[in-house]
Amino acid sequence: MISRIRRHPHVVRATRVLRIWRLAIRNGWRWLTHKTRRAVARQQRRQELDEQFAIRSATDVARELGNMKGVLMKVGQLMSFIYEALPDNAQQALATLQADAPPMSPSAAAAVVREELGMSPQRAFLDWTDVPIAAASIGQVHRAVSRDGREVAVKVQYPGIESAITADLDNAESLYRMAAAVMMKGLDPKGLVDELRDRMGDELDYRIEATNQTEFVRAFAGHPMIRVPAVVAATSTKRVLTTEWADGWSWNEFVERSSPATKSVCGEVVWRFAQHSVHRLGRFNGDPHPGNYRFHADGSVTFLDYGLVKTWSPGEWSRLAPTLDAIIVNRDAERLVAAMEEAGFLRDGHGLRPDDIYTYVSAPYRPYLSDEFTFTRDFVKLALQQVIDVNGPYSHVIKQLNMPPSFVILDRVVWGVSAILGKLNVTAPFRAMLMEYVADAPPATELGVIERDWRLTGRS
Repeated sequence: MISRIRRHPHVVRATRVLRIWRLAIRNGWRWLTHKTRRAVARQQRRQELDEQFAIRSATDVARELGNMKGVLMKVGQLMSFIYEALPDNAQQALATLQADAPPMSPSAAAAVVREELGMSPQRAFLDWTDVPIAAASIGQVHRAVSRDGREVAVKVQYPGIESAITADLDNAESLYRMAAAVMMKGLDPKGLVDELRDRMGDELDYRIEATNQTEFVRAFAGHPMIRVPAVVAATSTKRVLTTEWADGWSWNEFVERSSPATKSVCGEVVWRFAQHSVHRLGRFNGDPHPGNYRFHADGSVTFLDYGLVKTWSPGEWSRLAPTLDAIIVNRDAERLVAAMEEAGFLRDGHGLRPDDIYTYVSAPYRPYLSDEFTFTRDFVKLALQQVIDVNGPYSHVIKQLNMPPSFVILDRVVWGVSAILGKLNVTAPFRAMLMEYVADAPPATELGVIERDWRLTGRS
């Protein structure tokens, strides 16, 4: 993989396009074969065939995207976690993208460190582990000990990944144009791709990530339930990022070992981290998959990876907020239509019925329309099915919807956090909790009280 990424950008782009088309063709033939076999099978056999098809396709996608790194792997990571319609075995196949992507060799990682820090890893650190502890879409992480004796995590960027990401984004623009032509008639592909290009461009420069992470360290300093590892500036550069080591359970360990009560607390902490960031900081982490979290027995959570951070520009959130207010606070279909037109979700003259728009758009926000709600995997599955069903009862709405670039990363957070809560079966008064952030309402839970008290100390 690494040797291929080093080649000329045009060669990289052509190679990655070819691999995506091969993947599409393989799965296209697999789908046709599946449909043929399913048509002649008995009803009892059809479910078995469906599961076999999903598992084989997911395994193929995981293998291909895991080797390709970059944007496509990141898309696969999120898909693996939120797409509840897949059977468990298919989700498990895609889940390998979350933390187990094929790593680069020890010598390749050492070469990047030497180029960036001017010395070998063995000289830059008191102790250096050649084998990475995690390998993901942009770089891989090594465990080490800094020269001042701290345990640290060192993220090393894959050589040539910038060319790969450029190729992916060029491919993404073509895919968006196809989507706009086939199903989402109002979609502005250029705006979406530009937003992704900006955010992914930031991820390529670890100095930007270091700045982002340092801002989150300051913003959540002293928080009793949210932890953010500090950046070690002396060994951080454009392609090497060193942060303090974070212990804790991985997602799988957490799910297996923790009690239902701890799951509920951690789920609320993840939710509050996102809400505080979006509403109060105006800056939020746009990569909410569980490989970026470490969980602790006391219910606290450590949040990692600040490469994909969205910061509201002046006036950006104020254009989007009325849409969410109309859905959640006012529950008003007419107001929702006006807000969506103003924000760029709908064009003038769309002719859609306000009630249809409200029912369709509110699908992922049902937890905030009742006094208490339990997130489940079924809820995420059905809400997502409604949103993406281009042949369903709301196809006429989908065809006229646009997604403003400002909403791209936020939408990713909405679905990512919902998927986490669904897998943990978290029950809470989510509407009243959200009002804490959008209307400065009193705390609705014990964690809300804890956060309010923390804010009163002047830490936020």
